Amino acid sequence: MRLAHLLPILLLASSVATACAATSPSITDYRPVSQSCRDKAGHELTAIRSFTRDGVPSLLLADPRTFATSTAPATDLRCTDAPAAPNTPLRQEITELTAPPYRLQNHGLTHARTKGNGEFLTVDLCPSSRPFERGMFETVENLPQQKIGPVPVAVSITGTWLLKHPTELAWLKEQQAKGRLAITWVNHSLTHPYKPKAPLDRTFLLTPGLDTDREILEEERLMLANGITPSVFFRFPGLVADGGLITKLRRLSLIPLGADAWLAKGEVPTAGSIILVHGNGNEPAGIRRLLPLLHEPGRLYLLPLADALVP
Repeated sequence: MRLAHLLPILLLASSVATACAATSPSITDYRPVSQSCRDKAGHELTAIRSFTRDGVPSLLLADPRTFATSTAPATDLRCTDAPAAPNTPLRQEITELTAPPYRLQNHGLTHARTKGNGEFLTVDLCPSSRPFERGMFETVENLPQQKIGPVPVAVSITGTWLLKHPTELAWLKEQQAKGRLAITWVNHSLTHPYKPKAPLDRTFLLTPGLDTDREILEEERLMLANGITPSVFFRFPGLVADGGLITKLRRLSLIPLGADAWLAKGEVPTAGSIILVHGNGNEPAGIRRLLPLLHEPGRLYLLPLADALVP
C-alpha cells in the first residue's frame, strides 16, 4: 500500500491513541496472559489479560464454563502460569471456532451450537457520525420478556465510536445498571478501517500495514477504562478475516463472532440465529427489518450470547 493510502489510517490510529491516553490513564501495562486461577471462594477462572488499574495489578478473567468475564486485583486470586486446561468448555469452543478451513468472511460462531429456541441480537457500533439508534434499544428493553429480567443484547463496539459518543455510551451503561438490558460487550476493533474500493483481502483488519494486535488489545483496554468489561467474543469489521487473524484470536483466547441473519442484507432469522444490525445509524434498512420482528408477538425471544455456545 502506498504511504498516501495508509496515512489516513495512521492518523486515525494516532488520534485515537491520544484520546485514549487522555481519557483512561488508569489502565496501563495491558498484555495477554494465559493462567489458571482460583478466586477466594475456590472458583476456577482463566486469566486472559493482565494490567494495572490505578497502580493495582489486576487481571481480566473468563469463567471457563459460563464464558462470563470479570476483573479482579491479582492479590484476590491464586494463579499459576500453567496454561488453561484444554478440556474446559471455553477452550474447546475457542479451538473449534477458530479451526480451519478458514473463510474470508463470516468465520466462527454464526448460529447457536445449542438447541435453544431463541435468537441472539447483536448490534454493531462502527465509526459513525449519524444518530444513535436509541429507539431500537428502547424497543428491545420493552419486550415482554423484560418482565422476567433484563433483555439480553450483544453490543459490538469500536474505539472510534466509543470516543465520539460518550453520551450514548453512558445511556447504554445506565440501561444495564437499571436492569433494563443485559449487555454482552463485544470487541469490534479499535479503528475499524475500511476502504470501499479495496478487495476484501486488503481492507478492514486485512488493510496492509495495520497493527492488528493494537486493534484488538488497545480496544479492550479502552473498554475497561470506560467502565465496560470485554467479553470473550470478537467481531471482525465486515466479518472479514484470514487464517492469520483467526489464529491470532485463538492465541488471545477470543471467539470470532459472525452472523447468519444480517438483516440489512435480507437474511431472515430462525431459531438459534445470530442477528446482526447496526445501532450507529449507518444501516437503517436493518433497523427497519428488525422493528417489526420485535413488535410481532412471540416472533423473537432474545437470549444471552453465551447461550449460543455448548455449556
